[in-house]
Amino acid sequence: MSIPKIQKAQVCTSLRVDPIYRTDFPVPEPKAHELLVHVLFSGVCHSDVSIVTGDIPMADYIPLPVIVGHEGAGIVAKLGENVKGFKEGDRVGIMMTLESCFECESCKTSNEHYCDKLKLAAIHSHGTFQEYSVVSATHAHKLPDGIDLAKAAPLHCAGVTVYRALKQSGVRAGEIVAISGAGGGLGSFAIQFAKAMGMQVLAIDMGTTKEEHCKKLGADFFVDACNSELIKHIIEITKGGPHGMINVATATKPIEDAMLYVRKRGTIVAVGLPKNPNFNANSYVLVQRGITLKGSFIGNRKDMDEVIQFFARGLIDVPIEIHGLSELPKLLKRLQKNEVQGRLVVDTSK
Repeated sequence: MSIPKIQKAQVCTSLRVDPIYRTDFPVPEPKAHELLVHVLFSGVCHSDVSIVTGDIPMADYIPLPVIVGHEGAGIVAKLGENVKGFKEGDRVGIMMTLESCFECESCKTSNEHYCDKLKLAAIHSHGTFQEYSVVSATHAHKLPDGIDLAKAAPLHCAGVTVYRALKQSGVRAGEIVAISGAGGGLGSFAIQFAKAMGMQVLAIDMGTTKEEHCKKLGADFFVDACNSELIKHIIEITKGGPHGMINVATATKPIEDAMLYVRKRGTIVAVGLPKNPNFNANSYVLVQRGITLKGSFIGNRKDMDEVIQFFARGLIDVPIEIHGLSELPKLLKRLQKNEVQGRLVVDTSK
């Protein structure tokens, strides 16, 4: 496979300003344990907005310049000398998790996404808003022939993140899960994964457009987040409250509300990363109602393999918008303004 010396890329030279579109960025060389992937498509995540705007705690520690993006799908272009199990031309996906040690306690318990030495795309190393990206072979995921790579790209953050969160919620088939922020990218995937797992879905978001979108994806109930009697309404329509809730919204009030509307012994899973991360938790409510409150971050390699299986079976089909890589700053602004339904994807060739 012919590999160019330079490539197209969106490069952040400083935070809190738009990335710069370059057509002369050097193509990286894979290390012995890495793959060089020709990234054809990359999903656009709200985390990309948070990194570019500096609205994450570790923002000031990100080495610059940096290429953001962490939901890639493409073709193996070159193998490091020690890589086994892959060949040039394999279709693969790239998660936010680029590398882990496989020696720490987290790694040894199949929680490599909590590794003590975790290396993340766009945080510790260049991400997928470029034509060629490197990833540790142990964190690359083979994709079946015939699947749509543009639709597969967002599975590698949005898809696996909500799938893991749904498993963490403990909600069983036939029970009700509430999804706050259901009309966005993560929420859209959450609705479809929850339905594929046999759950009933209560979607929470704002406006009739979001309601139509959520119901089209399979939501059983919809509640407008602006409803002045949201807690009471949720308890009524679910006949006692949902059995669990995942919050993919970039706000914390949904977590505070959920403590009052989930059923006794229900579980609340925090996923979204808001600019202001602090919230109030009432100890009395948590204790008396037996509420479990936990966080969930991306997913492990097994989760990712399961997500790909769901997708390959045709159970997941979230609508996407495909745009050129050169349009990235405009797309980030749309995400920041909550103007997106489904998922944005960039074609790195444009």
